[in-house]
Amino acid sequence: MVGLKPSDVPPPLGVKVLSAGAAACIADLVTFPLDTAKVRLQIQGENAVTGVAQGIRYRGVFGTISTMVQTEGPRALYNGLVAGLQRQMAFASIRIGLYDTVKSFYTRGKDNPNVGIRILAGCTTGAMAVSIAQPTDVVKVRFQAQMNLQGVARRYNGTMQAYRQIFHQEGLRGLWKGTLPNITRNALVNCTELVSYDLIKEAILRHRLMSDNLPCHFVSAFGAGFITTVIASPVDVVKTRYMNSPPGQYSSAINCAWTMLTKEGPTAFYKGFVPSFLRLGSWNVVMFVSFEQLKRAMMISRKNMENDCDPF
Repeated sequence: MVGLKPSDVPPPLGVKVLSAGAAACIADLVTFPLDTAKVRLQIQGENAVTGVAQGIRYRGVFGTISTMVQTEGPRALYNGLVAGLQRQMAFASIRIGLYDTVKSFYTRGKDNPNVGIRILAGCTTGAMAVSIAQPTDVVKVRFQAQMNLQGVARRYNGTMQAYRQIFHQEGLRGLWKGTLPNITRNALVNCTELVSYDLIKEAILRHRLMSDNLPCHFVSAFGAGFITTVIASPVDVVKTRYMNSPPGQYSSAINCAWTMLTKEGPTAFYKGFVPSFLRLGSWNVVMFVSFEQLKRAMMISRKNMENDCDPF
């Protein structure tokens, strides 16, 4: 997949899984305020309907960040970071780390898989990752959505307390709330992100526009982020609204989407598009570059350890 030349020895599965999770955590640390701004913009119409903090309005990604800092303090931009890092270690390590392995499984070890196989592999690992990591995403979104304002009750005061409270009040279904739209969203994100990155990078190298180095990875990752945002944004908004909703507000994810369409119009599905794009574009750049470097470092370290253990 990413960054490997034909002559390179493919890294073992453990290296890919660990480096993918670590790289995703690095990317989250850098881009988390953009993700929080995206969540606030996506739920803004819902807040107005339910009467939560009616006097606060968010306008654009940087306006949202500025408003949050002024009204809640800079720490609010990192609400849910702990759950976010937990999510990436459980989520990205599967969806990205297992992508090559699943792709090889579908092709039975053959090289140069077609686009259909790549899409299938991306959808598979994306769905697998959501099935396991969904509770961390629910907690992350709810922390990002809650406001740190006087007079506004906080739903949760800590990450582990949030897991326990959701379980006691809503049961296991609460922790896996929104799994279907999240599987749909992340299957779309994963296959679009990884496949478009592969295809853009291959096209750049085939036409010799760039060599296989940092600028090539940057352009490929940023392009993949834009394509992914366009395709996945409607499902992402529904997922965020549904996971953040209190019990009984929506009967299902489909009901949530229908309510948005009838009350706010079709443009509601692209609320938070700019922060989504800025976040995915920058997240992809940081993640893929970190992924390449971590993989390379782990492979060098592994080779050095093998040489040290070999007496001959």
